[in-house]
Amino acid sequence: MDLNIKGRTAVISGAAGDMALETAKILQGDGCNLVLTDIDDGELSEAAAKLGDGVVTVVADLTSQDGADKVAKAVSDAGWQADILVHAAGVTGAKGDPLADISEDDWMHAWNTDFMTAVRMSKAFIPGMNDRGWGRVVFITSENVAQPYPDEVVYNSSKSALLSFAKGMSQVYAQKGTLINCVAPAFIKTDMTDGMMEKRSEERGESFDEAVESFLEEERPHLVLKRRGRPEEVAFVIACLCSDRASFVNGSNWRVDGGAVQAINI
Repeated sequence: MDLNIKGRTAVISGAAGDMALETAKILQGDGCNLVLTDIDDGELSEAAAKLGDGVVTVVADLTSQDGADKVAKAVSDAGWQADILVHAAGVTGAKGDPLADISEDDWMHAWNTDFMTAVRMSKAFIPGMNDRGWGRVVFITSENVAQPYPDEVVYNSSKSALLSFAKGMSQVYAQKGTLINCVAPAFIKTDMTDGMMEKRSEERGESFDEAVESFLEEERPHLVLKRRGRPEEVAFVIACLCSDRASFVNGSNWRVDGGAVQAINI
C-alpha cells in the first residue's frame, strides 16, 4: 500500500521495541527517512541493523527535555525536518495493590516515562510540523485506558493522561496541518509480555505456553482471538495513521486488541 509519504522524515521513540521496529520497517519501505531513538545503545543498534543503511540512531534519555532536544538536533544535523512522530517509549511500571504496594517514586517514574516523555517530544517536533503545514503524530496508549486493571494503576493513569493530552492537542494543531492520534494495543507478543508470562510460568509451575493460555482464559476473556497479537499487526495501524491518506483522522484512539476491551467507547 502506498502511504504517500515518500521523502518524509519519521522520528520513532522506543525504537528498539518490537512494535516500533515493525513500524519503522513499514515507513522505510514507503520511502521515509528514519530517526530512531531509545535509551539502550546496544538494543537500538541491534534494531537499526535490521533496517540497513541510512538510518539515524540517537541514544537519548527522554525523561529530560535535554534528551528530546538531542533527538531534534540529530534530525537537523542529518539535514532533515521531522514530519512524523511515533512515540512508543514507555514502561509498565510498578504493579500491585494501588495503595499498599505503590510508592510515590513508582508513581513519578511511570508518569515521567509514559507521559512527560510525550510532552517533551511534542514540544521538540510539533511546532516545526505546524510551521510547514503537515505532520502526523501517533502516541502508543494501551487497552488500559479503556479497561484499567487494578494491579497496574500507575500504567493505567499515565496512559490515560497521554490519551487526554493527545486529544486536547489534536483540537488545536489539526488546524495547522498536524494530525494527532493514538493506538491502543493489548497483549502483544513483545519482550514486555514475554517477561510477564515468564514470571507467571514460574509462579504457577506452568510451561510458558500454558501460562499464556491460562492468562487469556482468566485475565483476558474477551480477547476472542485467543492469542497474543503480533507486533506487525499493531505496526500496520500505526503506519496508516502516519500516512498522507489518513487525512481525516484526528484525535482518535485506535484499539488493536483482538476484542480484549469489551466497551464500545474510547
